[in-house]
Amino acid sequence: MQYTASRLPAALHRHYARNQRWGFMWALWTAILWGAWYVPGTALWYETPYADIGEHQLALRLAATSVMTWIHAIAVFIFLLVWNLVLGKVRDYGRTIVRFRKISKWYALASLCGGPMAIFGSYMAMGFVGPVFAAVSSLFYPVIGAVVARLWYREKISGRTALGMAIIMMGGLVVYGPGLFTEVGADNSQLWLGYLGGVMSAIGWGTEGAVAARAMDVTDPDVGIHCRFTFEILFWGALILPALALFTSLPIMGLLHDTLTNPAALLWITLASACHAYCYTAFYKSFSLIGVGRGEAVGNLYAVFALIFIAMFTLQMPPWYFLLGLVLTVGGSFVMFSESAESVAKLRDH
Repeated sequence: MQYTASRLPAALHRHYARNQRWGFMWALWTAILWGAWYVPGTALWYETPYADIGEHQLALRLAATSVMTWIHAIAVFIFLLVWNLVLGKVRDYGRTIVRFRKISKWYALASLCGGPMAIFGSYMAMGFVGPVFAAVSSLFYPVIGAVVARLWYREKISGRTALGMAIIMMGGLVVYGPGLFTEVGADNSQLWLGYLGGVMSAIGWGTEGAVAARAMDVTDPDVGIHCRFTFEILFWGALILPALALFTSLPIMGLLHDTLTNPAALLWITLASACHAYCYTAFYKSFSLIGVGRGEAVGNLYAVFALIFIAMFTLQMPPWYFLLGLVLTVGGSFVMFSESAESVAKLRDH
């Protein structure tokens, strides 16, 4: 008995260390795939029907963003269905989503934060201001997620975690700041809509993580993210887009038809959705292992990976401030990773 008790602390340490290692690994995959998403996500705006909409057709551009986001959600759902079929979790998905009152209501709320707010807002920011602003405006979502998690269910934020988050966000600002000032100076009376979209994306993604974490205490992350996109599809397809079609003169069906019949647009949506599907899968897995604040902060490394992928596709080397931002963001992640495994395991005060 004494021998077993003496081995318990070592076994717990190995368990906590394994959870920490896998949690940060999933968060890093979140950053890689999220960074990749900005390439096809921005390219989509240069295809028909989106490229044919004039800058001053405000309502039409917002309607097009809604259609774009809905098709995106459907494609993500299909990729997640394939993922859960391979893992044999489709029956778990069915059992989870029907338990609305106790479990899946949290994923429904998370889908409102992540879909009509965050993803829609990010596409708005890309379309009205530009991809640089769309990326930098979301860099603050870990702060929102950590604060909401702290206030709502008292998830701890240690001093080391806070320092790492601050360094990562500083690095992101160094990477994107110069480009942001260039885009903000553009002569466009509708820039404020892009700014609004950026604020929506930061608040939406930060809040989504905290909300979804409530349900992930009792559900599988792979099943949870599938439920979350199911509800997003329903919100867009059963409520928002039908309301726009019925109560406005906006050509919702025309935008849907033109998108679905344009192979180039479908290609970009497919690539963007593949990135987001598995980015979100890794995102949710990291929450259950290292907490919302840590998972979101390490996911903020997407800023660096976004510039890497953009440089790969444009064949242009990034400027000097990219290297400084790279050092800061990677350094911030190592500050967080150096926190003890036991500290990461004790995420809540109760």
